[in-house]
Amino acid sequence: MRRAAALVLAFLAVWLALPAQANAPRADFTEQALAQEMARRPVVLLGEVHDNAAQHATRAAALRLLLAGGARPAIAFEQFDRERQADIDRARHEAPPAGKTLAEHVIEQARPARGWDWALYRPFVELALEYDLPIVAANLSRADAVRVATQGFAAVFDEATRARFALDALPPPLLAAHERAVDDGHCNRMPADSLPAMARAQIARDLVLAQAIRPHFARGVVLLTGNGHARNDIGIPFFLSEAERSRVVTIGLLERAATDGEWAKHFDVAFSTPVQAREDPCATIPLRR
Repeated sequence: MRRAAALVLAFLAVWLALPAQANAPRADFTEQALAQEMARRPVVLLGEVHDNAAQHATRAAALRLLLAGGARPAIAFEQFDRERQADIDRARHEAPPAGKTLAEHVIEQARPARGWDWALYRPFVELALEYDLPIVAANLSRADAVRVATQGFAAVFDEATRARFALDALPPPLLAAHERAVDDGHCNRMPADSLPAMARAQIARDLVLAQAIRPHFARGVVLLTGNGHARNDIGIPFFLSEAERSRVVTIGLLERAATDGEWAKHFDVAFSTPVQAREDPCATIPLRR
């Protein structure tokens, strides 16, 4: 109970401390500028728009600059489910089949979930292998996310974890903010009664991502993740201690069409980036009834 009350107070303190005026994102989205921001702290929550090729290219180039400067962080991937860690660790020490690179072999053996464009993420796997960096499978699987959404946190997290993070007594403003974020991310077309379950799954992902990177705080770690997970107010940092948070920099990469400032204030630093050409993502989502 005390833990729950402390989390509520901590959340409200962060919420009230957010700036009234939105911070403008940086316009100088270059590998040098991004590498400089990544070097600020040993733990980097590096946001992305998943299909944005320009963002990925600049992130990979910035990471190479960081490594050339001597940093040796673990590389954590939202794109790999946590259950695949042993497969990744085994595959990186195997000879790849004829016609495949080692990075391609590692990705194939990790059996990643559908929906990721691995042409965009393969350069990060290649860098990790080139510099012999830990590759961290960081994400909650879709199957477990569905279990959390439909059955609650107890379906995936044990009693000790639920108590430690007060999962059954999360602050109402946090839950409401997640529901808004989920709704916004689905073009404000999702049935209202589906939002709590979807928000619960997103919160579970944030916690699992936090747990995955925590063992690597001492050496440093770069987490490749969607912008939503990197948010200071409701993302992974919510599940970090004050001491852990002091070692973290959160970086949002925001497409220019979305950089109205409201998103930028959720990160330690945000960059305005080119917009990825894509079909209207709202076209396939039915109107809310």
